[in-house]
Amino acid sequence: MEKKNLLAALALSVAIIFCGAMLPLAVKSFRSFDRTVSVKGLCEREVAADKVIWPICFKNVNDDLGQLTAQMDKDKKIILDFLKKEGIGEGEITVNAPFISDKFASTYGMDRKYRYISKSVITVCSQQVDKVTELSSKISELLKMGILIGGENEWDTANQPRYEFEGLNDIKPEMIQQATANARVAAEQFAQDSGSKIGKIKSASQGTFSISDRDSNTPQIKKVRVVSSITYCLDE
Repeated sequence: MEKKNLLAALALSVAIIFCGAMLPLAVKSFRSFDRTVSVKGLCEREVAADKVIWPICFKNVNDDLGQLTAQMDKDKKIILDFLKKEGIGEGEITVNAPFISDKFASTYGMDRKYRYISKSVITVCSQQVDKVTELSSKISELLKMGILIGGENEWDTANQPRYEFEGLNDIKPEMIQQATANARVAAEQFAQDSGSKIGKIKSASQGTFSISDRDSNTPQIKKVRVVSSITYCLDE
């Protein structure tokens, strides 16, 4: 029994000595892990839009519903012929259902000159960005043919092409890599100034990609932006 107690006491002593020897190392590792620097890495890139959506809005007015419908069909054919002549395929064109309002059906419309007003939209959705951009500048040709193109007022942007960029997945990896590299440069500069060294990454957040117009005058040129947030451990 005394022999067992002696062995247990000896084992406990060895454990205490071992823990005492490892404690400084553990404290040092803890302090090293606790010393961190959080940095952000930015990457921006200008890209050309690869998709354009162009709504062509036009109106018709008449006191006779039958005549109004005939005029709508005529104008629709003129616009479709115009688009196809300029190289826009049928698969890129969508004809939306028209909206017709009866102004005499509402009290505020009794003083209107025409009873019926129709609003129609033909939408072009294409990857021929340059062609559609050039074509949208020729909208005056439709006006010369007697088609009432436009929105409610001169400030209405209903007929303006809208540009999109769908190739984000193709440039994502390279942009993330660049943002991460920029973050590391900032972290290394901080470490150098504080007399430390960059260690392992403690945490990282890719951030959200944003796509915006480069400026209001060239919406067909997009600015893609991502910010990566990275926290590094600092080694002495």
